[in-house]
Amino acid sequence: MKAIVQERFGTPDVLRLAETDRPEAGPGQVVVRVRAAALNPYDWHMLRGDPYVARLMGGVGLTRPKERVAGIDAAGEVAAVGAGVSGPRPGDAVLGFCPGAFAEYARTTPDLVVPKPAGLTFEQAAAVPMAAVTALRGIRTVGRVRAGQRVLVNGAAGGVGTFAVQIAAALDAEVTAVCSARNAGLVRSLGAAHVVDHAREDFTERRGHYDVILDNVGNHPPGRLRRALAPTGTLVANAGGSPGRVFGAVGALLRVAAVDVVVRQRLRPVLPSAPAGPVHEDLLAVTALIEAGALAPVVDRTYALADTAEGLRHVERGHARGKAVIRVAGPAG
Repeated sequence: MKAIVQERFGTPDVLRLAETDRPEAGPGQVVVRVRAAALNPYDWHMLRGDPYVARLMGGVGLTRPKERVAGIDAAGEVAAVGAGVSGPRPGDAVLGFCPGAFAEYARTTPDLVVPKPAGLTFEQAAAVPMAAVTALRGIRTVGRVRAGQRVLVNGAAGGVGTFAVQIAAALDAEVTAVCSARNAGLVRSLGAAHVVDHAREDFTERRGHYDVILDNVGNHPPGRLRRALAPTGTLVANAGGSPGRVFGAVGALLRVAAVDVVVRQRLRPVLPSAPAGPVHEDLLAVTALIEAGALAPVVDRTYALADTAEGLRHVERGHARGKAVIRVAGPAG
């Protein structure tokens, strides 16, 4: 099968399209024929092996990538199931977390995939898993957003942000979206009642204004973000750091946790999504919102599998509107 492989850490230039063995379904596993895969900041962190502290934590690999085939978000059809698997059957259309998603086939476990909503294309479905689950956790699980609350989403036009605006609006919150002027129309169409152009206004000057802030950018320290929170408001941190940093987002999230201990407001990181932590119920909740018409993925650009490196460069620059997706469309069989 064709796959995007990575033999060493580095820039997207280290990625190459190669022929590799098709994975087999072992006990408790499923193999998905990948129709489409999404690109995430997670992917370029894995590509570069940063933040460096993550290498010591075992999930990335110490001197070379732990996983030879890149990618995690996928949508496609179940091609094979291993012994003891109940639920997914061959031919079922699914979306979810499939390590090695930048390939014609990827192996995963049944708890990491759910049925694909019939109204979504495979490209749209691939855009859902990591970004939508992170947004759901940020807004509903960690932020505990309720009807009538004032919610601000920083980085509202990105992958997580576009889902977060919709989820908060579905909960009947009053949503303020922070983004560039060119994306104002997009976030309003997703349910934002107010838009802040980050190039012209600093939202942290709105003292005590928001009940919940979801920060997807990390361009303000916790102290400035707290100024914009209500006295008992909640800051949900989902950002911080950049390629090449020693601690990156890990350090930023630890600082948030340290401040939380000494202040009245709630400062919380978003709980990690797959491949760490249980996600099946979150995936089902997200697809239920999609089927109810309350949530829709925003696909910015679509790339061929051979152009995955170009797509990652686009995501790494941080200017994507919604999600960038790889169209895989593997062979039948």
